[in-house]
Amino acid sequence: MSYFLCNFAFATMINKETIDKIMDATQIVDVVGEFVSLKQRGTNHIGCCPFHNEKTPSFYVSPSKGIYKCFGCGEAGNAVGFLMKHEHYTYPEALRYLAKKYNIEIEEEEQSDEEKARQSERDALFHVTEFAQKYFAELLYEDDLGRAIGLSYFHGRGLSDEVIKKFGLGYCMDEWSNFTDHARKSGYSDTVLEKTGLTIFKEDGKSYDRFRGRVMFPIFSVSGRVLGFSGRVLSKEKQAAKYVNSPDSDIYLKGNILYGLYQAKNAIVRADKCYLVEGNVDVISMHQSGVENTVASCGTALTSPQIRLIKRYTNNITVLYDGDSAGIKATLKAVNLILAEGMHVRTVLFPDEEDPDSYAQKYGSTQLQEYLASHEENFLLYRMRLVSEEVKRDPIRKVELEKEIINTIALVPDTLERNEYVKQCAHLFGTTEESLMRVLNRTVSNNVQKAWKEAEQSARQQHTEGDEPVAEPQAEEPQPDNEQFAAPIEDKLSQCEAQEMKIVSLLVNSGAKEIQQPYKDENDNPAVYEFRVAELIVSELNADKLHFDNALYQQIFDLYDHCVAEGTPLPDANYFAQCQDIVMRNKALSLMIDPYKISDLWEKKGIYVTKPENRLFEDVKESIYNFKSKKLRLRMEEIDRKLKQESSAEEQLMLIAEKCELKKIQVKIEHDILNRVIV
Repeated sequence: MSYFLCNFAFATMINKETIDKIMDATQIVDVVGEFVSLKQRGTNHIGCCPFHNEKTPSFYVSPSKGIYKCFGCGEAGNAVGFLMKHEHYTYPEALRYLAKKYNIEIEEEEQSDEEKARQSERDALFHVTEFAQKYFAELLYEDDLGRAIGLSYFHGRGLSDEVIKKFGLGYCMDEWSNFTDHARKSGYSDTVLEKTGLTIFKEDGKSYDRFRGRVMFPIFSVSGRVLGFSGRVLSKEKQAAKYVNSPDSDIYLKGNILYGLYQAKNAIVRADKCYLVEGNVDVISMHQSGVENTVASCGTALTSPQIRLIKRYTNNITVLYDGDSAGIKATLKAVNLILAEGMHVRTVLFPDEEDPDSYAQKYGSTQLQEYLASHEENFLLYRMRLVSEEVKRDPIRKVELEKEIINTIALVPDTLERNEYVKQCAHLFGTTEESLMRVLNRTVSNNVQKAWKEAEQSARQQHTEGDEPVAEPQAEEPQPDNEQFAAPIEDKLSQCEAQEMKIVSLLVNSGAKEIQQPYKDENDNPAVYEFRVAELIVSELNADKLHFDNALYQQIFDLYDHCVAEGTPLPDANYFAQCQDIVMRNKALSLMIDPYKISDLWEKKGIYVTKPENRLFEDVKESIYNFKSKKLRLRMEEIDRKLKQESSAEEQLMLIAEKCELKKIQVKIEHDILNRVIV
């Protein structure tokens, strides 16, 4: 079997041997850790899920099984699946990313015309933006005008060649269609040029470069893919906008992206803090000054998705906006959003007419870092002190500002932290804590009720419209070997839910493990049977013709039954991680990751708890007994209901006889004797 990686300029064939080599080398904690801040908890690692908004971590990564699972939104998979979901890679692109990360060579062959025609539009958008970034960067250093105009501008701003190349800066020629003509000659279509916003097309068919005559700031994804651009004008024409940004597209949504995060993410994790500034040059200047944990919003006011991006790496944000009134106003707007996400926010205000870039240029990196350390303060306390003098002179204004600050405090999720802010506010404003606390509690309650109403309204709207989550097509993802098990089946609760889930959990976690059962041979000598867990479970349930009420569990059991009967390898974590049936994949992987662990405190107190792996045979045996016992009880309850409704004496006698047999079997099961069950 082989898989093809389709790019704009070439296709890569990846054979199964290479795929196996990539998967063997991949460490899922390393891969996921590039995008999510993880902390070890027992044998697993945990962090906040990157696929939905959450304040309490429920995203687990198992290094031993090579899988991840979010117990909040249900997303699950392996390292390849994570990259496909998070970075919107195709299956081959995810493999190529991992191959590059672990220095595994992949042979590349030229792409055919037919394969070019099949490439997805989304891939084409990525490739043309990456092509543009390289072209603009080459012009900056290899073209006479690029050096004279673009590079001179960056050097004039005090930026070194090292930091210019680190951020991939470039220059777009001041000609109507220099880039567009070059892109067309290189095989890129007008469609992708227009959809990325690199080229603007008029109704009369004429076209021109959007960024002509500008220095270029490429905007990267968290993994380093070029998504779009911000271009700064160099001419002094009054009608020309100072900055022009790429329009939103299938790959670029400016409200979801942070400038500089790709270069800053590791530094943010190390410092456990993120500096938030206003402009691109501020970010670059801060990096050059050694403050690499710095990002900026992409030509837009700070948004909740951008804050959640930062939250993947730290809970601490320090806002560095200008010290003028506009900067303070911008900080006020950002703070409420940050607090609402459960993060801690501090601020550093620069002197009038100064910003991070100008301050660094004027005083140097050492003094900048000293200024940041000495002038950082909790924003809410700063805000209270700022208005405390004003409120003393104007009672009406005092009430207004008290309400404003209480509304901000109400966004803080932690109760103790809110209470501490109330104490500080009462002290600075000369107000009683009790009165402020009453207002705070009422505000918090109103916020909760509002959130519930919005959630209910959203749920009703989705129900009315019939909206259901639709999985993105996974181009060229390998199919499971047994396609008959790929049909999605809804996971519904049943009366045997607990027993059925336990049986399936044993199959997916321990199905291939060998266990031993002692017995006496013909000569009454002790001996042992050796068999796999899956073989014991399958044989016991099939012998009694038992079935699962839960259709999804039955589907997973049938998969193991098929493999045992055919003698093929049993499904493992990697099999389920690549399974196209999303419901099966998420359920199996959720059962493979146990979010709980036995505390070390038990042993410190002299209490020794037997670990599950040390009593596997007993666990399997008990689970089969419990499953059969539950089935017996349900069958007997069904017989009792039928007896009440049955009028035929003959049918009643048959039901009573069946119940008596079931009673006998139940007694044997309760005495821990494995017997056949008749249902």
